[in-house]
Order: sequence, then C-alpha cells, then structure tokens
Amino acid sequence: MQALQNYENHKKFTPLHHFVQMPLAFFSTVWFAYEAVSVKDGQLQKIWIALTLVGLSIMIISILLRVQYGFVLQNRIIRLEMRYRYYRLTQKNFEELEKSLSMGQIIALRFASDDELVKLLETAIAERLSPDTIKRRIQYWQGDYQRV
Repeated sequence: MQALQNYENHKKFTPLHHFVQMPLAFFSTVWFAYEAVSVKDGQLQKIWIALTLVGLSIMIISILLRVQYGFVLQNRIIRLEMRYRYYRLTQKNFEELEKSLSMGQIIALRFASDDELVKLLETAIAERLSPDTIKRRIQYWQGDYQRV
C-alpha cells in the first residue's frame, strides 16, 4: 500500500533514470576521459577524445530530452486539470487567472484539496506566493501518485 502523500514525501525518483542511467553516464564519461588522457599513442588518444565527446553528448542529450518531454506533457495535463477543477468549483474559467501564475505555482496549487483550492489560489495571486510556500500552506494535501 502506498503511503499518503504530503509535502515531505511528494518528490519522486525514477530508479532507472536516477540510479542507473545517470551513474552510468557519469562513470562512462569519466572512464572515456581517463582513457583519453592516459593513452600514449597520439592517434589512439584522438580516438578516445572523440569517443568521450560523442558519448558525453549523446548521454547528456538523451537525459535532457527524456526529462523535458515528460515535464512538458505533464505540465500541459496539470494545466488542463486545474482548468477543469477551477471551473467545476466556481463555474468560471481559469485561463484569466493563469496569466497571473507561474507554472510552478499552478503545479503547487494542484496539491490543494477542493475545499481550499479557490481561497489558496486567490491568496497565491494576491501575495505572489512561491510554489514552495503554496505547498506549505496546504492543509489537506491531495496526492499525485503518478507525477513523473
């Protein structure tokens, strides 16, 4: 059974990415760089340097793209979810209020329960609360167990 989500435990790690892909990328880059420096043959050293640069570039790009694609899609879904929730609670469109909020604030607000969402939203806009402050003010946390 999954623990109830709250401010302290809402961040998520993806084991394959954080504990396999990232360390492999780091250690293979270090190994390639070591080989490039320690090889005495000039031609072979150039090959190792090229491998280091190509490998490092591929790893960095793949990691960044993987993260970016997930976040962009997730942020679009969160924005739609918040539009739906706000309309359901107030019968008003959320789009005008969105212009006064950062994506981080919208993401933070989504953890608020329906009972406190509208008031917290208004406070967040009026006081320009940071996403972390918004999360800390939530009394009844609505967990997101599928966040990437």
